[in-house]
Order: sequence, then C-alpha cells, then structure tokens
Amino acid sequence: MDFLPSLATLLAFTAAGLLLALTPGPDMTLSIGRALAQGRRPALFVVLGTSLGVVCHTLLVAFGISALITASPAAFFILKTGGAAYLLWLAIQAIRFGSSFSVEKVEGTKSSTLANVATGFWVNILNPKVIIFFMTFLPQFVTAGDPSVTGKLIFLGIYFIVIGMPVNLIVVLAADWLAGWLQANPKVLRGIDYTFAGVFSIFAAKIFFTQAR
Repeated sequence: MDFLPSLATLLAFTAAGLLLALTPGPDMTLSIGRALAQGRRPALFVVLGTSLGVVCHTLLVAFGISALITASPAAFFILKTGGAAYLLWLAIQAIRFGSSFSVEKVEGTKSSTLANVATGFWVNILNPKVIIFFMTFLPQFVTAGDPSVTGKLIFLGIYFIVIGMPVNLIVVLAADWLAGWLQANPKVLRGIDYTFAGVFSIFAAKIFFTQAR
C-alpha cells in the first residue's frame, strides 16, 4: 500500500478535488448541455468520456513526472515551483474574471453512446487548461524522494475521478434546475470563485514557503 498518500495529503487533495468538481467549467457545461438537449443517459456517457480523459492525463503525468524525478530532482523542484505559481495565477484569474457559465438547449439528432463517450473524452483530453492543470496540480502532492511517486500519482488521479463522480451525477440528474439556478444566482458563482481562489492561494503559499527553507 505504498501508493497511498498520508492522511493529511489525502484530506488536502480531497478538499481541492471537491472544489474543482463544483467549479463550473467546460466539462460541466458540456454535460449539462447534453442533458438538456438529449436527456440524462447521453449526458452520463459524456461524463464517462471526460473521466477516461482524466485517466489519460493521470497516466501521462504519473510516468512523465516519475521519469523527471529520476533524471533530475532539480527539474522536478522547478516544476513544482512553477506549478505553485500557476495555482496562484488561477486564483487571481478567478477573482478578476470569475466563472462563466452559459448553456443553451440545442435540439438535434441524438448521438450514439460511443459518440457521447468520444465527445466527453476529446473535450477533456484536448483542453489545454486541463493538460497544464494536471501537470502542475498533481505533483504538488508528492515529493521528489518518494520511491512510490508513480503509484501515488496514479492513485491521486483515479481518486480525483472518484471525488468528482457524485458531483457529476448530481449535475446531470438536476441539469434543468441547476442550469437555471446558476444563471439566476451569479452571487453563488462568485462565492465559488472566492473559495477557489482562497484554497489555491493557500496551496501556492505552502509550496513556496516549504521550498524556501
């Protein structure tokens, strides 16, 4: 069970993962839009597709970061420092610009199961923000000297899906109500923005000060 992170790390990752799952973004917009246009079942397959995209990102990061640690711990240090800076930048952007959430019910021919899975997968896998985020977020929860870093990164990536799945299911099942409620309550979105900014600012500060010693 060497791949299991410490309890403190797991709790911190859980809090961050839940916050990310609750923050409206391309994946949530896509699943709600598909639920409104074609129903809950197609939307659930879109969620499956986005989850498969997360698996791919996780494996790429896990094996890539492991190779980086083996080749150059100093480069890993630079990556983590850059990742902390990126998290701080995300926090600032959340305060400055906030969440943009808008879906429209577009009627059309219902997509096949495979097409829905593929749509979710490609929207997730080709999103540059997701790529950058996974490269900078996951490494914050491992250390350069950890011999089980690959296993821990894979565990955290899969755990990230587990954390977000209940939120995704609720979003799909309550898509009609949720879309209208979020658009009618911009203060809720701003509250999410400030919470997001606060949590990631704390992460960034912790990383900067820990590495400064």
